Amino acid sequence: MQPSPQLLFHPPAVYCQAMIRKPSGTRRGEPAAIRQTPPADSEREKRVTLDRLLSKLGIASRSQAQEWIRAGRVRINQRLVRQPDTWVVWPGDAVTLDEQPLQQGAPRFILFHKPKGVVTTHADEQGRRTIFDVLPPEFTRLHAVGRLDQATSGLLLLTNDTALSSFLTDPKQRIRRRYLVTVRGEVTDDQAEAAIDGLEDQGERLHCAALTIQKRSGRESHLDVTLTEGKNREIRRLFNALGHEVTRLRRIQYGPFALADLEPGAWREIPIDTAKALLDKGLP
Repeated sequence: MQPSPQLLFHPPAVYCQAMIRKPSGTRRGEPAAIRQTPPADSEREKRVTLDRLLSKLGIASRSQAQEWIRAGRVRINQRLVRQPDTWVVWPGDAVTLDEQPLQQGAPRFILFHKPKGVVTTHADEQGRRTIFDVLPPEFTRLHAVGRLDQATSGLLLLTNDTALSSFLTDPKQRIRRRYLVTVRGEVTDDQAEAAIDGLEDQGERLHCAALTIQKRSGRESHLDVTLTEGKNREIRRLFNALGHEVTRLRRIQYGPFALADLEPGAWREIPIDTAKALLDKGLP
């Protein structure tokens, strides 16, 4: 893999250890009360909301933690909690996820070839197969860096390092994602320029940072497209606005991380320090 240009990573202090005690007024042997209001200023640094705790421990992204909590997967002192902003004392309170005690996991970083037809989530209300049905059980506490829709295949990054994940998905970083795209019909040079210049769709400006026409005919066109933002279904919406339906979409690169020879459903782990070093170096 070659490092990617102008991608600098200066991580903040990633994991915060909150040294917190049990709320006063709790009887011995009685579960601590679940606090629904912010603590006093003197205690503020010793307490944290439940969704933020899961995020700071590197167990899930903030949004993923909120989904898990609302789904009833988290308990505080044996009590089921469904409010992500519930205040928790850590490590004083006993917090469990799926009946397992909460603990900070070692940072991990995974490159995964997401197959077409699976969804990027932990659990799907419609019963569709998810990426975690494909991945080993040991990865269930990782979260995806961004998403690929069900019909899209290719490189998906997973980690439990929330600072790294936030950096990789921050639009201000303009990290490049490359896709191989097949569309119906012949994409003209003027349309390729329009895709780079950008156009409006449903009040949102869509564009690609680069576009190469690899092959085209009256029946279909094969393209190499680069994005620097993670807008929802941007490539499909962009080419649909130009009059071309996307029939195949595969991501082959995310910053310095390449799909390379990974087969669909296969994964490769990169040491977290190596992943950060690649981002520090940047691509030539």
